[in-house]
Amino acid sequence: MSRVSDHYRLGRTQPTLDFVDVDVTGDVRVFLDPRAIRLLHTDWGEQCRELLTTFFSEVLAAIKAGNPGRVRRLLSRLREPNETHLGFSVGTARGHGLGHGSGESVADALSASRAARTGLLRDLEDSVLLVPGVGRDIVSDITTNVLRGPLIAYTQAQASYHGIPTQEVASGPVWHPATAQWEEAFTQLPVGNGHRLILVPKALVRIQMDFDAGEYYGNYLIPVLQQEELDRPGSELVQVLRSGPRVTKKAIKEKYGTGKDAVAELTNTHREALDDYRRQKGEWVSPPLDHDQISHVTGTAQVDLTALLGVVRAIPPGREHADAFHRAVEGLLTALFYSALTEPEIEHPIHRGRKRIDIRYTNVARRGFFDWLTRHHVPCSHVYVECKNYTGDPMNPELDQLTGRFSPLRGQVGLLVCRTLTNKELFLQRCRDTALDRRGYCLPLDDDDLAQLVTTTTEDHDSGHVAADFPLLKQLYDALV
Repeated sequence: MSRVSDHYRLGRTQPTLDFVDVDVTGDVRVFLDPRAIRLLHTDWGEQCRELLTTFFSEVLAAIKAGNPGRVRRLLSRLREPNETHLGFSVGTARGHGLGHGSGESVADALSASRAARTGLLRDLEDSVLLVPGVGRDIVSDITTNVLRGPLIAYTQAQASYHGIPTQEVASGPVWHPATAQWEEAFTQLPVGNGHRLILVPKALVRIQMDFDAGEYYGNYLIPVLQQEELDRPGSELVQVLRSGPRVTKKAIKEKYGTGKDAVAELTNTHREALDDYRRQKGEWVSPPLDHDQISHVTGTAQVDLTALLGVVRAIPPGREHADAFHRAVEGLLTALFYSALTEPEIEHPIHRGRKRIDIRYTNVARRGFFDWLTRHHVPCSHVYVECKNYTGDPMNPELDQLTGRFSPLRGQVGLLVCRTLTNKELFLQRCRDTALDRRGYCLPLDDDDLAQLVTTTTEDHDSGHVAADFPLLKQLYDALV
């Protein structure tokens, strides 16, 4: 087994990495759920949503137009994306999704599907419910193929940040929504075990998909059919018991069948069941895998926030250790704030180290403190972090440096991480003045504050609670308003 972190000697553990630390010789048993990605309210999510929507719309339009050649051209380019190392396999990555010729098989299945011809299919994930032969593995593989362009860009950014070497390789088919065609070119990517490697953000992978065929049939379609039988005079499926008449799920399955063809046929005449299923799902999306789940599926060590804090505190204060401090803080915060804050971006020193932009996170929180900020209309699509490895207290210029990055579009919340604040009340007052001037919200954190965050988060985890509230951050924010 050779993980990305080991193969490239990153000196990182899975909790401090934004991507899935896959084995470059095998697969990790997780999937990309197109629905989870489509409901991601970020710039990256918007780009992915456009790609998924335009691709599947082209497929459905070709099916409805009776153009099987176009359907095959769209789907025949799809291959199992071994370069991500996600899915099911034993040993060398090979998966159980799109193998050789599977694109044509999926094209034939969709073209023959009553669900596609009658307009039941709306999004890619609908095919899991209604199209024979299409399960979560194939939907995940199709999603990866369609999103290959953004995933390549993500991989290149991660490679640049972590110093992972890249080579010029064939990109594989890349979907272009403007032309509605697949295109291929050469690009720079890491090469592991002799093959190109594409990294996937860990916040996007799932063990199960939100749309589940068994759930839909058993909990939404069958109850509609049961009521229909109860309302039908003389139905042979109705049993009269002391508690009243009833129709069992077993009887429904025996009469109507359980295959996806049967489910699609029944859904076409009982569309309210699918409408109700979609309505119940609504904007709900399964949360990202937590640290423990990722540790389990990847076979990596569990998160150790205390050890990461120890790395930060072991770095001596002083400008000469600024780079090491920035890296250590980013590793700690990436693990600490996952999965609320993702996609850490850090800029290397420029102008011989005299100038730098420290860390920027994308806020994807759906619960806890960072979600609370969003729901209370505090601009925070991105959260900024300035790291000051000073021997003394930061002053107004450091505060101005952080707030100078704020804007209503980029976000107006940031953390100023330093080693010590001997007069914390005075600095908090400066931060409050800044907030009252509508220049944004700066939350100062010194070594002791980081230790408090680690302690409360670890206690929440050990007691089985979701660590997302970060009461210290809420306390600091309240002090500003």
